[in-house]
Amino acid sequence: MATEETGGGMTGYIKHHLHHMEVNGLHVDSIAVKVALALFFVVLFLRVARRATAGVPGKLQCFIEMLVEFVDQMVKETFHGRGRLVAPLALTIFCLVFMMNFMDMLPVDLLPGAYQALSAHPHEAYLRVVPTADLNTTLGMAFTVFLLIQYYGIKHKGLATFFGEFLTAPFHAEGVVGKIACAVPNLLLRLIEEAVRPVSLSLRLFGNMYGGELIFILIACMTLGASLSSGLTYVMMPVQFVADFIWTAFHVLVITLQAFIFMMLTIVYLSMAAEHH
Repeated sequence: MATEETGGGMTGYIKHHLHHMEVNGLHVDSIAVKVALALFFVVLFLRVARRATAGVPGKLQCFIEMLVEFVDQMVKETFHGRGRLVAPLALTIFCLVFMMNFMDMLPVDLLPGAYQALSAHPHEAYLRVVPTADLNTTLGMAFTVFLLIQYYGIKHKGLATFFGEFLTAPFHAEGVVGKIACAVPNLLLRLIEEAVRPVSLSLRLFGNMYGGELIFILIACMTLGASLSSGLTYVMMPVQFVADFIWTAFHVLVITLQAFIFMMLTIVYLSMAAEHH
């Protein structure tokens, strides 16, 4: 983007890139990207499923089959309860989180710059394309997983046993007095455990992706800062290219690992909810 469009030099450039497109307090850009990626995921998998052959598979079918088998094996090794939807849920979480993370691989000014160029008010044309760098996205996903944990716990144990464990685990004692004495610390520990799960899920993913997005923006500021200060744009361009390449290569591992961790923690939490203590 041009410096005059962002205003305020590098500071204005960074602020512009970190500002969401908002409508009545909603981050419309995060919602639009999430919906678009979800539709792409559904269309792609349906297309592969309908065109799947029993013979030698194509490259795309082979990749999808390997991914499905990998996730299914992870679920079989981790989740020991009853639930046919756990494997599809895990696959959906991994793919969607990875695709949302992968938006960070696009050039910083590609989509925001295109949207700004087409807008009648470029100074107010904000667009962030990494949904997982938005705390609302990660917190919403984590809260959905939290509700699923409660559902699977009640489904496998029943209402009485599920809520009874709030008072009887992890500490257990014989006799009425002992049970009453253990009930309070058990309840406090269980409430803390339940509250930590969505917080840890959401903040881990958000922190990593927000930090990665910010580093890409700072790398993009190398040539911007050089052009504003000393006219060393062409000197800084190779430095920016090398820095961007190194960070991109490293960040590919980060976005994949974060998608895998979110998926695995979801499976583990569901498995823990289904187990009797």
